[in-house]
Amino acid sequence: MIALFNRCLLATWFVAGVIGHVDAVVPSGARLSDGRAALLEESASELTGQAVAPDAPSVMWYRQPARNWNEALPIGNGRLGGMVYGGVNREWIQLNEDSLWSGAKFDHMMPNGPEVLKQARELMFADRYGEAEKLIADKFLSVRLPSGTHTYQTLGDLELTFPDAVKVVNYRRDLDLDQAVARVRYEVDGVGYLREVFSSPVDQCIVVRISSDKPGKVNFDARLQRQHHAEVESLGDAELVMSGQARSTNTRRQDTQGFPTHSQGVRFAARMKIVPEGGTVTAMDGKLQVAGADAAVILLTAATSFRDEDPLGVSQTQLAEAAGKAFDRLYRDHVTEHRRLFRRVSLHLGDGETENQPTDVRLAALEQGHSDPQLYALYFQFGRYLLISSSRPGCSAANLQGLWADGFSPPWNADYHININIQMNYWMAQSCNLAECHEPFFDFVESLVPSGRKTAKTMFGCNGFVAGHTSDLWANSSIFGKPRYGMWVTGPAWCLRQFWERWLFSGDREFLEERAYPLMKESAEFFVDFLVEDPSTGKLVSGPTTSPENNIQAPDGSHGALSMGPAMDQQIIYELFTHCILASEVLDKDREFREQLIDLRARLADPVKVGADGRVLEWQEGLEEVAKGHRHVSHLYALHPSWQISPGTTPQWAAAARKTIDHRLAHGGGHTGWSRAWIINFYARLLDGEKCDENLHALLIKSTLPNFFDTHPPFQIDGNLGATAGIAEMLLQSHEQANDGLPVIVLLPALPMAWGEGAVKGLRARGGFEVDITWKDGKLAVAKLHSRIGRPCQVRYGNKTIDLQTEVDASYDLKDRF
Repeated sequence: MIALFNRCLLATWFVAGVIGHVDAVVPSGARLSDGRAALLEESASELTGQAVAPDAPSVMWYRQPARNWNEALPIGNGRLGGMVYGGVNREWIQLNEDSLWSGAKFDHMMPNGPEVLKQARELMFADRYGEAEKLIADKFLSVRLPSGTHTYQTLGDLELTFPDAVKVVNYRRDLDLDQAVARVRYEVDGVGYLREVFSSPVDQCIVVRISSDKPGKVNFDARLQRQHHAEVESLGDAELVMSGQARSTNTRRQDTQGFPTHSQGVRFAARMKIVPEGGTVTAMDGKLQVAGADAAVILLTAATSFRDEDPLGVSQTQLAEAAGKAFDRLYRDHVTEHRRLFRRVSLHLGDGETENQPTDVRLAALEQGHSDPQLYALYFQFGRYLLISSSRPGCSAANLQGLWADGFSPPWNADYHININIQMNYWMAQSCNLAECHEPFFDFVESLVPSGRKTAKTMFGCNGFVAGHTSDLWANSSIFGKPRYGMWVTGPAWCLRQFWERWLFSGDREFLEERAYPLMKESAEFFVDFLVEDPSTGKLVSGPTTSPENNIQAPDGSHGALSMGPAMDQQIIYELFTHCILASEVLDKDREFREQLIDLRARLADPVKVGADGRVLEWQEGLEEVAKGHRHVSHLYALHPSWQISPGTTPQWAAAARKTIDHRLAHGGGHTGWSRAWIINFYARLLDGEKCDENLHALLIKSTLPNFFDTHPPFQIDGNLGATAGIAEMLLQSHEQANDGLPVIVLLPALPMAWGEGAVKGLRARGGFEVDITWKDGKLAVAKLHSRIGRPCQVRYGNKTIDLQTEVDASYDLKDRF
């Protein structure tokens, strides 16, 4: 069934998709995988024997090469990534550099925005929804860029060609998550071959070592290639350089010189050098040929003009420095740095029936009903691995595909959707002990501010800053697209909740004062101006705006998307005002502004309203949704990621939230990977471990590709990272009362029966705590808490809660307290 699912997915890869642009079509010809697949099939070998399973539990492994991009294995150092196919006669490593984008900064704003907004509100309050939406679509929303939205692009391919091997014995391809090293090993004619591939965050290069267990048996050709605006040349006998400039593939509009409008992007350069151990290296016909070597190390560096004016020079310096180190040193430095982050958290969920089988076999067995709890632990650690590999300090934020995207027009441009997707990418950063990996997200949000100020003033007549539902490397903030997804302004405020969370987890006052609060205040200033009084209730509402990305059956009979004060907007604004008020109190500043927010917060329309059928209302007016199984469950923002709905503090709202989720699922909800991941987090917050387990199981068998990548479809990384956050929420929660300075740390809040025995170490809790937990027969056995900053807390397990006063850098054994 897994194989069948994958074939069906490939057949529909370019079909219209749904995420931010609900009507967006994934561009045909955007991917290069089909061409690689054909060549892989042509050069396929006969595989015999049974490679043994790896010794380490944190290894994904397979007994055959990848047949397509969805089966290749990802490596990355935060900035420079690759997808390793593992072919025997042909090997591809599809390459990415995180700043390789087409386009540039732009401003696309319709004139007379504030006047149009005023007219639309008057129509809305008169129940003329259809007219208001048409006005917004025609006169307010910015048109798309003439040549399409800017896009993230592949750097190209490192292609290796080996002498044809007809019969191959004991083939194994694997990815060691603990080492961040992909390996391919096999035997041909009695010779054992080993390929080791990693992307070093220390030396800023991709390293490939090819070796054999008999001397002089390593022979291959290597070349760099990119099928779009790139040139490759040889530098001596052992080095290649590839350079060019990113351009949009959409050429429908041209400027006076005949170039596609907005087509040109960053300039880039990639360099490859081969260091042989014995044998020879020769440059010929644009490739490097290695003959008769015992082993050979390939080094690849890359840079773009986004960060460096001279990418050719930067990549040359990086290559020279890496070439000055022996392979053992490159490998050791890389593994040490990776483990510094990866080994902070460990998770064991007990033995399963198929844990010694290849990863794709385990996925298929899960669908057939076999028990394999440790597969969930592997999936959890894969999520942490992905964030480490795609989001390190100084790098770009993880986009819709993290770091890894093929072709020149990847799905939805692999851009930054800020109506859930980029936020979901980082839900797990703090709780899963990867605070450093959160930094690129903060940098991205800060980069939106200059453009966002202009958007706020020009389009809305408001102070502060705002941005639309999607952005790119250039931090464009325009409000554009169709009303269903484009007319939405609370994305930056949603992002800023993670700035506040960073403060709650770390207690870092400098971060709060210098980075978090100024942006929170500026976002709040926008809503101070943007909110309007509903004449029928006297309450303050946002709008006209969408509840991403659902449609409504409006009172005037129209099926549209816009309304005044939908639940998600009201919840986000209520939360933002609350966080600003609290930050102002902590920092003892801006008293007048704080009092203004307190007054406005009291006048907001209710953030959570329960309808006659017991569900949370998505719209203030109690309107019906058109898509009852919609993937976005926007009106439950208050349950997760926010703190406004909780079984412990608002049990009636929690019951309504459960009915809302159940209703969505009953009508086909959770059909995309990221949506299912969100549902796991919802049920964890509702303390329902069995529902969490049920939806994790559904995620793995319905929305997980053979290489563990999440599929929307197609691949989006948010489902991986969101599900990882959900697993952490099942084992540890700390959001309740965190705003009051006394977080309630809940141990095993949503533990399913299937996870009867296990242990987790290193999860983070708000208040500056690290927690280790062991359980047996479904019951808590060991609980240890380490306090980093000496804050007080409450710790809860089951029905018992204890108060704990802590000291800085002190540890507490709680096993006798419960």
